[in-house]
Amino acid sequence: MAERRALYAGSFDPYTNGHRAIVRKAAALFDRVDVVIGVNVGKRRAFDADAMCRAIEATLRDDGLTNVRVAVHDGLMAEYCAANGIRWYVRGLRNAMDYAYEENIAMVNRLIEPGLETVYLRGDEPAISSSMVRELLAFQRDVSPFVPPAVGEIIRG
Repeated sequence: MAERRALYAGSFDPYTNGHRAIVRKAAALFDRVDVVIGVNVGKRRAFDADAMCRAIEATLRDDGLTNVRVAVHDGLMAEYCAANGIRWYVRGLRNAMDYAYEENIAMVNRLIEPGLETVYLRGDEPAISSSMVRELLAFQRDVSPFVPPAVGEIIRG
């Protein structure tokens, strides 16, 4: 039987406990999960992608997830999937707005890579998002309840 490989991609700027919950669920469903930090050259990141990659790797070790790998990619995720033999694209959903947004992306991905199937996993903490964490940081609020410890270390600098 072929290995069931999935992709979970995002800016992860920063990686939150909401992302962490989706990765845990995906790791239980698939043989291997690639967590890929997508780099949009047109957007300025709040946190360095390579540092975030290392923090995610530390979080995976803390969680005992040995079937998850982390990478940084600056191209189309559908092409990453094709190049790496990945057939499932995992997306986390917090609400109906997320679903509408993700469905458009899923349709485009299928045009680029027809064999790519999008799998939606329900988020456990619908209020947690990277933008919410950045907003709280802008007001000098403690975000440690919303991010893994290794990510908190990056945030604290």
